[in-house]
Amino acid sequence: MPGVITIDASLPLPIYAQLDRAIRAAVATGKLAPGVQLPTVRQLAVELSVNANTVARVYLDLERAGIVETRRGVGTFVALEQPALGAKRGREGELRGLAKRVLDEAAARGFSVDDLVNQMKTLAGEEGRRS
Repeated sequence: MPGVITIDASLPLPIYAQLDRAIRAAVATGKLAPGVQLPTVRQLAVELSVNANTVARVYLDLERAGIVETRRGVGTFVALEQPALGAKRGREGELRGLAKRVLDEAAARGFSVDDLVNQMKTLAGEEGRRS
C-alpha cells in the first residue's frame, strides 16, 4: 500500500484526521478496492512513522462507519459493501464544509481561488485518464 496513504506532519491537520481522510479517499476513488486487506496496525504505523494507537483508532472508527471490516485473527479489509455514498441530500453541508476548509488552507498558503480551481480541474482530468 505504499504511496496510497501518505501523512504530512507539517500540515496543521492532525495525523489522525489525515490518516482517516486518506483511507476514505483511497476507498472512494477505488485505489483501495473492496475486499483488499489493509496493513496491520503495526505495519502501517511503522510505514508512516506514527503511533500504533493512532492507526488502531482510525481503523476502529472506519469499522464503525462501515468502510472497513476486521476479521478476528485474519486482519482488516475494505468492506465489500460500502455505506451509501450517493445520498447527496443531507451531505451538501458536509461538502460545503470541506470546500471551505480547502479554500481557507489555500488562501493561508497564498493561493487564489482561481489557482485552486485550475489545479482541481487538472487533477480531475488526470484521475479520469487513469480510470
